[in-house]
Amino acid sequence: MARLTTYLVQSFVAGRGAALKADKPMSCKSAEEAQRKAERMAPSKLGVVAYSTTGDAELGDYDDQPVYFFKTSRLPAQFEEQ
Repeated sequence: MARLTTYLVQSFVAGRGAALKADKPMSCKSAEEAQRKAERMAPSKLGVVAYSTTGDAELGDYDDQPVYFFKTSRLPAQFEEQ
């Protein structure tokens, strides 16, 4: 199967203690849509990231490095390092 690019927005809310809890990721049709959604969500969330990843869903083979369009506020270490 062909490699496809998936655009996602992931937001975070308060978890236990100082931890962050991930909301359900939102799929988008384009990078622009992902960035717009992330920007709208940012004031009401502890952290928001919009990114894309390319891969083959059938094989579970995805790029190691996602492309980030938008990051704000507190994020888990896996997003902060990028």
